[in-house]
Amino acid sequence: MDASERRPYHSPRRVGPAFRTGTASDTVRPVPVHVISHPVAQELLTHLRDTRTPSPLFRQYAQRLSVLIATEAMRDLPTEAVVVDTPLGPANGVKVSASVIVVPVLRAGLGMLDAVLSVVPHARVGHIGLQRDETTAVASQYYAKFPAGLDASLVVLVDPMLATGGSAVASLQLLASRGAQRMRLLCIVAAPEGIQEVEAHFPDVEIYTPAIDSHLNAHKFIVPGLGDFGDRLYGTM
Repeated sequence: MDASERRPYHSPRRVGPAFRTGTASDTVRPVPVHVISHPVAQELLTHLRDTRTPSPLFRQYAQRLSVLIATEAMRDLPTEAVVVDTPLGPANGVKVSASVIVVPVLRAGLGMLDAVLSVVPHARVGHIGLQRDETTAVASQYYAKFPAGLDASLVVLVDPMLATGGSAVASLQLLASRGAQRMRLLCIVAAPEGIQEVEAHFPDVEIYTPAIDSHLNAHKFIVPGLGDFGDRLYGTM
């Protein structure tokens, strides 16, 4: 049994075709979504959903949850063998050998950035600035800056709320146009509509999230969701 088939309590659950179509089929390509069901992750998510959680605590819970998400997303990073000296003698070990570039989508993605960097401190950071039109829900880009070497790196896009998928797809398209080939998306809450949108344009991009919620409402907000992540993070409600 390989790692994708094992389901210990601390491992992410991979969501396949049954999520998308309602029926399992060997002829349909699996959706690369990893749902992190760890009980600590789910408790932190519950705190984030709670309207009584103030911004200072919201930031703390978002950071802690993002560490768990990032840890799962980096599970298969390549390593190389090293030998270190302990107080009692040499010991075999490993160090991560992959180049990683983390790209938060401004502004909400900044709430996850430090947590991701705590998992991969050697990572470099790019930024994408997108603003969503509240009437049309269409995202427009106002800023983009990336480190060199996107083509030779694992590029980790960080966007807390995967709602319509428009911002995520626009960001992935921009990264791909700059040479990125291996990309992953980390989010805190996802909607089925957003997952389907990403899959339609980037079927090889793996998504890591602790929650796939019910649907989008008429205003394109995730239900039940947790509200506007950026507003709750920065206290700008």
